[in-house]
Amino acid sequence: MQDEHRLGVSTANLVKRHLKLKPSNPEKRQAAITEIDQLYGLDSVSFNESKQRLDLAYDASRLCIDCVEDILAKHAVEVSHDWWTRFKEDHYRFVDQNVKDNARHEPWSCHQSSQGTGRRRS
Repeated sequence: MQDEHRLGVSTANLVKRHLKLKPSNPEKRQAAITEIDQLYGLDSVSFNESKQRLDLAYDASRLCIDCVEDILAKHAVEVSHDWWTRFKEDHYRFVDQNVKDNARHEPWSCHQSSQGTGRRRS
């Protein structure tokens, strides 16, 4: 059985992210989540109330953690400033950029460059 993903989401580039949020106004937080949910390349978004954690899954070749954080900031929802969250954010940025770079990269093989240029031995 194949997993179903939203339009614009490739399984090969799918990443899952968890961001701890600072306590915020529930209406502003929901407005931010609603806007995030409309992003092209997003597979899922949810908020875990008991852990104050935003859970996301998205295609990192199309989106990045900064895109999500920009929307949160626009709605006055802050990501926690604890060291673990900052560490994860840096790691997420690195991986997101890596996925984006690899998605644009054309595979290369030494076999491709030698086709048709080799000489036959008699």
